[in-house]
Amino acid sequence: MEDRLSDVPVFVLCGGLGTRLREETELRPKPMVPVGNRPIVWHIMRTYAHHGFRRFVLCLGYKAEVVKSYFLNYASMNSDFTVELKSNNVVVHSVDHDQDWEVTLAFTGELAMTGARVARAASRYLGDARRFAVTYGDGVTDVDLAAEYRFHREAGTLGTVLGVNPPSRFGELKLDGHRVEEFAEKPEFVDNWINGGYFFFERDFLPYLSPDEGCVLEREPLIRLAQDGQLSMYRHRGYWACMDTQRDLEQLNKLWASGEAPWAVP
Repeated sequence: MEDRLSDVPVFVLCGGLGTRLREETELRPKPMVPVGNRPIVWHIMRTYAHHGFRRFVLCLGYKAEVVKSYFLNYASMNSDFTVELKSNNVVVHSVDHDQDWEVTLAFTGELAMTGARVARAASRYLGDARRFAVTYGDGVTDVDLAAEYRFHREAGTLGTVLGVNPPSRFGELKLDGHRVEEFAEKPEFVDNWINGGYFFFERDFLPYLSPDEGCVLEREPLIRLAQDGQLSMYRHRGYWACMDTQRDLEQLNKLWASGEAPWAVP
């Protein structure tokens, strides 16, 4: 592979208000809401790392200080350490984790929308990378991200989005007149695909974005990209879930506690 996955920056959108999960986000941004004993953003990063990615740029906004504090103190919170109180020198004795990640905490504005956050962070931290990843800070999946990256390279388009078709939240009734002919509880709609995040982009996608606060990634930038024939979809029929509501959070925690979370990696 021409590019080393470890050199491909992953921009994670962590700045939204999380209003639909207000009971959890009064004191922290949604990506910091824990699933098990770790913030959901950690699970997302762990998935990327499992497939070879290690450079992360977290695009911060609402309560950025919570995310900064978590990663700034990550080594000490996951290790034994000694602190000299007078000098404030800290000696970490053992690193009790295997996360060999480079994490950049980028404040991208309190109220900036998704496209603006990517544009602002990329202008500072994309460096000379030719390709980059973008995802949301609230969705987990068991997709093979290295395979999606290879697909993106081979597709030859400026962007690739992960297409998922999760089951409906509601039961489906098929009728013959007034009689129910078939009842399907939470059916899967095989040919209906939705945006699952986990994007890959070429550097040449950046002119589609704007640092203006109101730039929404999913609106004009991706609509124009599709109209220009420059957006591909990587189909994923495996596990994908988005933590939008308290019910979603409870389900994710239940799966994690069971030891059978589909997105869990070694």
